[in-house]
Amino acid sequence: MSGRKVLAAAAVVTTAIAALATPAHAANPIITAIYTADPAPLVVGNTMYIYAGRDEAPTGSSNFLMREWHVLSSTDAATWTDNGAKATIATFGWAGADAWAGEVEPRNGRYYWYTSVNGNGPGWMNIGVAVGDSPLGPFTDAKGGPLISDSTANSAGLNIDPTVFVDDDGQAYLYWGGYWSPRAVKLAANMIDTVGAVVTPQGLTNYWEAPWMFKRSGLYYLMYAANDTNGCVTDSAYACQRYATATNPLGPWTQRGIVLGQVSSTTNHAGIVDFNGQSYLVYHTADAPGGGTFRRSVAVDKLFFNADGTIQRVTPTTGGGDGNLATSATASTSYVSSWESLAAINNGGVPANSADRSNLAYGNWPQQGTQWVEYTWPTARSISRTATYWFDDDQGIDLPASCQVQYWNGSAYVPVPNQSSCGVAGNTENVTTFGPVSTTRLRLSITSRTGLSTGVLEWKAYQA
Repeated sequence: MSGRKVLAAAAVVTTAIAALATPAHAANPIITAIYTADPAPLVVGNTMYIYAGRDEAPTGSSNFLMREWHVLSSTDAATWTDNGAKATIATFGWAGADAWAGEVEPRNGRYYWYTSVNGNGPGWMNIGVAVGDSPLGPFTDAKGGPLISDSTANSAGLNIDPTVFVDDDGQAYLYWGGYWSPRAVKLAANMIDTVGAVVTPQGLTNYWEAPWMFKRSGLYYLMYAANDTNGCVTDSAYACQRYATATNPLGPWTQRGIVLGQVSSTTNHAGIVDFNGQSYLVYHTADAPGGGTFRRSVAVDKLFFNADGTIQRVTPTTGGGDGNLATSATASTSYVSSWESLAAINNGGVPANSADRSNLAYGNWPQQGTQWVEYTWPTARSISRTATYWFDDDQGIDLPASCQVQYWNGSAYVPVPNQSSCGVAGNTENVTTFGPVSTTRLRLSITSRTGLSTGVLEWKAYQA
């Protein structure tokens, strides 16, 4: 089994006074010496590898220029090494251009690198496969010709973006396809031949390209790029990452939601992997200096699953984050409802409105009066601003009557100095500013309206 394809399910436990830690994000993009795109993560032992194409287009270019694939690696998901180009167009004697998205799958002690490349024969893009004896290669052409091409029966409108999954029974599956045409086929045990007919998976709503398949707790997941404006993107020239689930590796699939919204690059290509007990989303943006649609860079952010197996939407970070210290804090509370989650308040969710549960919600029903949520850091942090997005379900949890930000002064909780109004409006971030405090503990004290309880979708605390 690959270290990235079968993800572990973590238990979620809530208590009356609960705590949950979310360590800080690493800096994004993860490398900026070159531009990298179409990332595919793989975990082998204590190392995460990312296989990515290299963008070489000059400034102002209106086309992709990609001739080689690089391998990035890290042992902590924070410090990254570019190991250089480990495959190029020249790896495939039958290819002529376009080193597009690829992915590596381990099998039988070897590493199979499935790639999108423009062959010299008729048609445009093909899928080739190279093989190596280690995650860093060297890699050589495993087949001597395309695995998938335009001549393949029922091939995709554009044969790109392969993802390979090996199931518990040893059967391998290949998914690929662009131009709204997902395709799938079984692979032979040798990993370089197909078995049976190519099928068209059903249920992948608004599929555009870039599939990524894995399995978790017996359920199959397929993430993919979509470009619809039905909650996905504001401009169909861009893409988001949707996901679907199925009980069979060939579907049918049921669309579940959005993992990653529109990013700064028009393309949106991502993978999910478990590493050191944490799930990560690996994707690309145009956020590096001089970046753009054809000059993209790989980014890595933490990803979280809800207790029911759904995926929490990821908010992209840049430069190590936006100064929000909440993501590195341990959260606790006076009370959390058994059907809500304390994890909501600092999981980086972006609520659409105060009734939005898509990124989890914290609530304290049936408690009334004054309750609190609190952040704790191992060492003192300097803080001067918070932002609160209130939860309102119209079923007993409502907007509060009032609130107050407090900090631990070493012996007691006291109000932060020169506090601006602690806003209680719905459907917006309520920003509270105050004189800088240096503390290891920050508390939001919340007083409910008569007969009601209160809730929070996100509470941010910003560095002074």
